[in-house]
Amino acid sequence: MTLVQLEYIIAVDTYRSFVAAAEHCFVTQPTLSMQIQKLEESIGAKLFDRSRQPVVPTEIGEKIIKQARVILNESKKIAELLQEEKGELSGELKVGVIPTVAPYLLPDVLTTFLKKYPKLQLQIWEYTTERILQELKIGRLDCGLLSTPLQEAGIDETPLYYETFVAYVSEKSALYQKKMVTTDEIANEKLWLLNEGHCMRGQVLNLCHYKHNHGTSGTFEYNTGSVETLKRMVDINGGLTILPEMSILGYDEDQLAHVRYFKVPEPVREISIVTPHNFVKKQAINALKNEILAIVPERFKTRKKKEVMGFEL
Repeated sequence: MTLVQLEYIIAVDTYRSFVAAAEHCFVTQPTLSMQIQKLEESIGAKLFDRSRQPVVPTEIGEKIIKQARVILNESKKIAELLQEEKGELSGELKVGVIPTVAPYLLPDVLTTFLKKYPKLQLQIWEYTTERILQELKIGRLDCGLLSTPLQEAGIDETPLYYETFVAYVSEKSALYQKKMVTTDEIANEKLWLLNEGHCMRGQVLNLCHYKHNHGTSGTFEYNTGSVETLKRMVDINGGLTILPEMSILGYDEDQLAHVRYFKVPEPVREISIVTPHNFVKKQAINALKNEILAIVPERFKTRKKKEVMGFEL
């Protein structure tokens, strides 16, 4: 049994295809298949049901692949120890970020991070919370930036900051005349929402016990994963939407005229770095965390956890 063979069976389990796994491992499909067959012969057990498409692990295969992931992760810690000894960061760091965080946090973070660590290849994907968790569990991501708490088995959460939600209100709305708003008032307005699968949609619905009113007239529903699109829909079609506070930090006076903060208690979400248990690349992930904390406004970091309102994700 070799580490290469373990890498191959993990790849097949991840991609559920011998061809895709071989491409990922940069070997030919016959080479990958031969090595997996050798492993199966040496342990006396079939790891995959090749009669099914996509390929699936056998019952014993699932247990062995789970252990193989642990072994490979532990082996990677040797390289990490050597990096720490040399005092440098290199290799890859794969990060998943939810779309309501990525465009407002990452541009400033990446500018300094990439200059400080030129040997580290940073790869970032914008995914939904569910997708990031899936990718973390199978090892295709090293960490994620998510709204928490998640209470997900096998996942650790390290809170970074707390940001409030604000309302972005059309001039046509009665709420435009108010200095601050309440959640009850929001529930009576035409509300533009992110589409299904985005955790912020659930947070907003939970915030005001809101029942979706199908957009503008009951016959039209706009599905989007972009906070900026929601803002634009308010500007043109009226109503309001809910924005994370980080998204308004660069607003000019005209844009800020549409923003309304909530009366106490303000709705607040917790943003965390999430990692699998026994994760590797601790040094790189810690460096990313420090760069994020360096650019986040101080008030976001000093809010107490008890101020965070509970949300169902």
